[in-house]
Formats: sequence, structure tokens, C-alpha cells
Amino acid sequence: MCATMLTLQAIILGLSIPVMIAVQDVEPLTASLLGGGLAVLCLVTAGLLRQPWAYWIGHAIQVATIALGFLVPIMFFIGLMFAALWLGAFFLGRKIEADKARWAAAGE
Repeated sequence: MCATMLTLQAIILGLSIPVMIAVQDVEPLTASLLGGGLAVLCLVTAGLLRQPWAYWIGHAIQVATIALGFLVPIMFFIGLMFAALWLGAFFLGRKIEADKARWAAAGE
């Protein structure tokens, strides 16, 4: 679930680049580095989620997405929305994994 959230977030971050440039007059290089860099980081992190430490990168991505609101104010809302979805997926995934482990132990 977390990988799916990061993949969807990467799409939104990629689409935020033209908004930063056209609507908020952010320099194209800055917009590309921030939006594109975070989008690539989302995709790379989605692939690394087999490692426990990758979830910390996912948390940092949520903070960085919210921080984009200082350049594009609507990103405060979008960042908070994705942070809520990320945390929901994170905690639900942990609960599912704990239930699977409990069921496997009970079945042995």
C-alpha cells in the first residue's frame, strides 16, 4: 500500500512542476529539481520498501511535499492529504503484517 501511495505521489509531484512554473513563477530549474527530484525519490523509495529504513525516507518525503507549500500554497493541502494517506497505509500495513504473523504462529 505504501508503494502505491508513493507512486501516486510521484505523479502528482511531476504534475506540480508546470504549476510551479506557470502559476507561481518559480524558476524552471528550481521547479524541476524540487518536483522532479521528489518524484524520482518517491519511485526509488517505493522500490526500496522491502527495507525497514526506507519507510523513514517515505516519512521525509511527506514532510518535503508539505514544505513545497511555501512555493505553491495548494501543496500544503495536497501534502497533508498525501501524508494522511501515507500514514494510513503505513499503520494499516503494520497491522496486517502483525495479524499475518499471529495467524502463522497460531497455525503451527
